[in-house]
Amino acid sequence: VQLQASGGGLVQAGGSLRLACAASGQAFSMSVIGWLRQAPGKEREFVASFAWNGGSTAYADSVKGRFTITGDNARNTVYLQMNSLEYEDTAVYYCAARRRFSVRWEYWGQGTQVTVSS
Repeated sequence: VQLQASGGGLVQAGGSLRLACAASGQAFSMSVIGWLRQAPGKEREFVASFAWNGGSTAYADSVKGRFTITGDNARNTVYLQMNSLEYEDTAVYYCAARRRFSVRWEYWGQGTQVTVSS
């Protein structure tokens, strides 16, 4: 297993969830771990990313101020803390890994469902 995503579930609007992405093998050697999501009938979209070297982060405008991405080197795990969840955040969330200056996500986790009830 290269990337193992966990932590999805059902939550009411305004609630919180924390997703985790554990990296191993070749995926662990990638410089950047990100979260992307895909809602029914929509294209997959970028949510947030974390760079192991320096800890820099990036967020989609739609989640800024509500989501926080962090990394734990000791556990080879990246977390996505999602607060003030909205109905529009409902999607399958995927963690992915890429090289530092690449735009292509090379490794993908299996996806975890996040459902926000209004």
